Amino acid sequence: MRSKTYLLALNGVIAAAYAALTLVAAALNLAYGPVQFRFSEALTVLPFLFPAATPGLFVGCIIANLFSPFVLDVVFGSMATLLACLWTSRMTSRWLAPLPPVLCNAVIVGAEIAWAETGITPAFWTAFGFNAVTVGLGELIACYALGSLLLSAMPQVPYFRGMIPAERLERLSSRAGRERA
Repeated sequence: MRSKTYLLALNGVIAAAYAALTLVAAALNLAYGPVQFRFSEALTVLPFLFPAATPGLFVGCIIANLFSPFVLDVVFGSMATLLACLWTSRMTSRWLAPLPPVLCNAVIVGAEIAWAETGITPAFWTAFGFNAVTVGLGELIACYALGSLLLSAMPQVPYFRGMIPAERLERLSSRAGRERA
């Protein structure tokens, strides 16, 4: 069991990393809008290994979304990340762990951007479909490409391996994931 101070510090580092990576993507015009590729979203797979990372990711997303041109992003974008992290922590397979952030952000952020673009008009569903696909594709790349690299690399680093609960390490083997599924 980790101390409260340790968990607070860990989540502070995770929040800062998420916010900083989002701002790097924003500088490249990739963080906000219908076409998104937030490098920070790769971190949303961390709850698969470390469920205690969820508060840091949520706070980091709130901080990052304070810079969003979409006012509702602070609430809905951050809630999408929180929901995705909670869902990811319950996944039994490392191959499914990146899926919750993809789905949550595609649906919730896609709807948020569509509403900001069209309001509640007949054009909403067309805008939602487009935004859900483009946000979802960015999430898919960030979470499955970069996030999967994190899931593979972190257990190989002795410092991080020691932080991963034993039952979480078992989930990393594809055989263990298949047996539980």
